[in-house]
Amino acid sequence: MPNASVVLRTATETDVPAILELIEALADYERLRDACVATDDRLRATLFGVSPKAEVILAESAGVVAGFALFCTNYSTFLAQPGIWLEDLFVRPEFRSQGIGKLLLGHLARLAVERDCGRVEWAVLDWNTPSIGFYESLGARGLTDWTTYRLTGDAITTLAGSAT
Repeated sequence: MPNASVVLRTATETDVPAILELIEALADYERLRDACVATDDRLRATLFGVSPKAEVILAESAGVVAGFALFCTNYSTFLAQPGIWLEDLFVRPEFRSQGIGKLLLGHLARLAVERDCGRVEWAVLDWNTPSIGFYESLGARGLTDWTTYRLTGDAITTLAGSAT
C-alpha cells in the first residue's frame, strides 16, 4: 500500500547532489560502482543545461528523498510515435515495499499518455529477480527476441573515425 506521505516531484538543478547520491546507490546495488563516473557537473550540464537530455522525478517520503526515475524520450519508427525510455528506477532499501516504485512507474505511464507515447521501455539485469517480479506484477513483459548492443569509449571513437 502506498505511503500517504510520499510526494513525487520534478527534480530541479538544486537536486543534483541527491540525484548523484541515488545514482551511486543504484550502481552499488547493481554491482557496477566501478562503471559509475557521473559527477555533479556532468549531471547539471546534461539534465539542466541548455539542451537537457533526460528528466528526473524524485519521490520524497516525509521530506526525505526516497527514490527516483530518470528517463528520456525515444522514438518508435514502427509506431511513428515517441516513447519513454526509463534509464534508472531506484528506491532506497529502507523505503522499499511502500509502493514508491509503483508510484514512480505510474507517473511515467501518465506522462506517456499525456505525451502520446506508444511505449514505456527499460532494461533490467537478468539476475535482478526482485525487480523482474515487480515489473511483471505491473503487467510489463520481458522481450526475449531482442538483444541489446552497446558501443562505449574507444569503440565509439574508432567507429566514428572510420566513418569519414
